[in-house]
Amino acid sequence: MIARSTTQIFQLSRLAVALAVESNAAETWSAWRMSVFLDASCSIYSFCVQNIRRNACKLFIHMSIARQHTLGGGGHHVLDYLKRMQAENPAFFYAVQGDNGHSTGNIFWVDATSRMNYSYFGDAVILDTTYRTNRYRVPFASFTGFNHHGQPVLFGCALIPNESESSFIWLFKTWLHAMSGRHPVSITTDFDPFIQVAVAQVLTSTRHRFCGIFRETREKLSHLFQSHPTFETEFKKCVDESETIDEFDSYWQLLLERYYIMDNEWLLSLYNARQHWVPVYLRDTFFGEISLTEGNECLNFFFDGYMNASTTIQLLVKQYEKAVSTWHERELKADYDTINSSPILKTPSPMEKQAASLYTRKIFMKFQEELVETLANPATKIDDSGTITTYRVAKFGENTKSHIVTFNSFEIKASCSCQMFEYSGIICRHILAVFRAKNVLTLPSQYVLKRWTRNAKTGALLDEHASEFQRDSNESATVRYNNLRQEAIKYVEEGAKSIQIYHVAMKALQEAGKKVSATKNQSTGTAEGATMANGGRDELLAADADVPIYQSAEEKQKKIQELTAELEITNQRCEVYRANLLAVLRDMEEQKLKLSVKVQNARLSLKE
Repeated sequence: MIARSTTQIFQLSRLAVALAVESNAAETWSAWRMSVFLDASCSIYSFCVQNIRRNACKLFIHMSIARQHTLGGGGHHVLDYLKRMQAENPAFFYAVQGDNGHSTGNIFWVDATSRMNYSYFGDAVILDTTYRTNRYRVPFASFTGFNHHGQPVLFGCALIPNESESSFIWLFKTWLHAMSGRHPVSITTDFDPFIQVAVAQVLTSTRHRFCGIFRETREKLSHLFQSHPTFETEFKKCVDESETIDEFDSYWQLLLERYYIMDNEWLLSLYNARQHWVPVYLRDTFFGEISLTEGNECLNFFFDGYMNASTTIQLLVKQYEKAVSTWHERELKADYDTINSSPILKTPSPMEKQAASLYTRKIFMKFQEELVETLANPATKIDDSGTITTYRVAKFGENTKSHIVTFNSFEIKASCSCQMFEYSGIICRHILAVFRAKNVLTLPSQYVLKRWTRNAKTGALLDEHASEFQRDSNESATVRYNNLRQEAIKYVEEGAKSIQIYHVAMKALQEAGKKVSATKNQSTGTAEGATMANGGRDELLAADADVPIYQSAEEKQKKIQELTAELEITNQRCEVYRANLLAVLRDMEEQKLKLSVKVQNARLSLKE
């Protein structure tokens, strides 16, 4: 075959770089390289490789420079907001990576509530960088997780206009510092080389998982999806339904051979990284998700509906606050529903009744689903060696697909080949079937994760790092708010049980309100120590800095004025919370009166 001329090679080189702007650069490079390899000599090929790399490098630098200025004046708008929030609450943390203008560098922030929530639910984290793609105007990223209701919960936000390996290393170090250095058990991110390097370097003890694989595969293999409609179904089946590593490897090889895609570079890269995204490799690690397969698409919707392709930097702060407020209200509603209503039990099992009293409503529904399924999944003993018994659990009529459960009768412990408990923290139907066979009537304590219970945010925090945060925060407003909220919910529950108790509760609230007002008037204000030195640039400052000593009377007076203003803001918030609580009590009383009227009418109707 005759080799292409040097002129043609240059034309192809320019074309490859142009295509990289409109599509995936790596994929364009792959397709072009294969065409050259088939009909070009080694010398021309080598020359062309260097040319494309040089042009691609220039393109990357040009695109990077363009992204570095996307924040513009909006960067100052965000920084002004962050400074104001930190002044209102010292536990609010933000940092800016080295930038003389303080507006175009990478920015990270996390409020006090998010830091506290991380101490309860920071075992599984998702870094969502969807909004940093070219489809969006704002290079936004968020750290999220799941609370005890399975709802998205926020652990921090960032603006990353300068995308690089060093930027993500800085981001993870800054975020980890704000979270008292406590590493999560797992983190889920996009399949990105910069992020992958940063996680490996900073979160050394954390299991890293990639998400969005199906989405990216549909984009990169769109021609295959269009020409072979069955490929997507078979691809998902191979990934999600493989029970063992050998089964996955076998199914994967068959899939490649069936569609003649053995040399596809995207699929080769996926296979090489399979330990980071295929469920069968990840089920031994906690990811905080109720579904075993939802992690492939990184389902966490904290900012869905609040951020889109038209969101600007100026609008970002407003949308951020809306999302935070909305999810806070949803958590309060889920708390209230869990405490003030009882689920319908479907079995006479004491275990189901126990779980209903322990778990939040959504988590109980998932447990109940697993418990009911034990009726159709009997356990068959296949080995007995003293204290260790092995069972095979399979659904009626599906004996070809079964799971193996080993049970230790001495420790009342079991492990299942499906590893659902390890992955989601909710016990599976297979272990429950064995418990049923062994007459284990209640859930052993080791199978009830506190993070899924209605008391997840009460008592001690998750570990010593969280305890340090609570101590360093010097009982911050967030801590006080969480404690008061929990007590208030219990108070409302008791106060609404009868009209007599209601009147007692209302009187107690009014008296408490008078005491709070009296204390507020007498208070001269005390300093609440900041848990973190905020607003730092380039480097992270000590989290437990001592309160400075003010030498002059003027400095002391200025500090007193600042603390007095902060106390006034806190008192105003307390008044709002008190008003809301009273409104809830009034609403409950009205609903009770209406219900009493209906009951009385019903009784009269029956007498007639």
